[in-house]
Amino acid sequence: MKVSIITVVYNNEKFVADAINSVLSQDHRDVEYIIIDGASKDNTMQIINKYSSSISKIVSEPDKGLFDAMNKGVQLATGDIIGILNSDDVYYNEHIISLVVKTFKEHPNIDAVYGNILICKKDDIYKTVRKWISVPYKKRFFEQGDIFPHPTLFIKKKVYDIVGNYYLPYKVAADYEFMLRAFKVHGFNPFFINEFFVRMRLGGNSTGSIKNIIKGNKEIFDAWKKNNLSYPFQLFFLRPLKKILQFIWF
Repeated sequence: MKVSIITVVYNNEKFVADAINSVLSQDHRDVEYIIIDGASKDNTMQIINKYSSSISKIVSEPDKGLFDAMNKGVQLATGDIIGILNSDDVYYNEHIISLVVKTFKEHPNIDAVYGNILICKKDDIYKTVRKWISVPYKKRFFEQGDIFPHPTLFIKKKVYDIVGNYYLPYKVAADYEFMLRAFKVHGFNPFFINEFFVRMRLGGNSTGSIKNIIKGNKEIFDAWKKNNLSYPFQLFFLRPLKKILQFIWF
């Protein structure tokens, strides 16, 4: 089973090699690795080019942001399954993709697999500050303030073919809107594995600033309306509460 992994990057010379090495060290061998660079102005491309013989496809050109780069990667992907690993992040160990493939083979009716995530200090990927433990998907998953940790989400390519791209007018919560559209509206079947998949550095797109947090919440509200769904107002307190509990339980 072929797996396409997409890493999008812009001006991340400090950490991009960590992401690359975590993909290249995976023990599942049928991996198509795609890197989409947004025309970085630092040494990012020089670092990427050191690994070019082991990377399936490299694109470096201006884009319209993070989700435009993800869309480019998805369009280039030829694997049966697609995963997206941010350039700040690393897989938890070298067996993650093998575990994902094994799960898809054991459960042929599922359309996606997801797991847990460790959120770590920016400058120390092995210093955990928060544990994001997800839950199995259920009917009111989104209504109860739950969401799949996006870097842990591996999706069959057919889902992207049917559901479409990430919605570019959303600059922060396009991943949320895509997941809402794929699993709530289209009814694709995700499967939870209660294992850590990814170590993610603090300071991502959705939580990097107060401005982004506010913008993300507005986009989430709009995402329900865009998909002809009634916004569950309990999300105003359930989503931040669940994030706070991740710190407390840690």
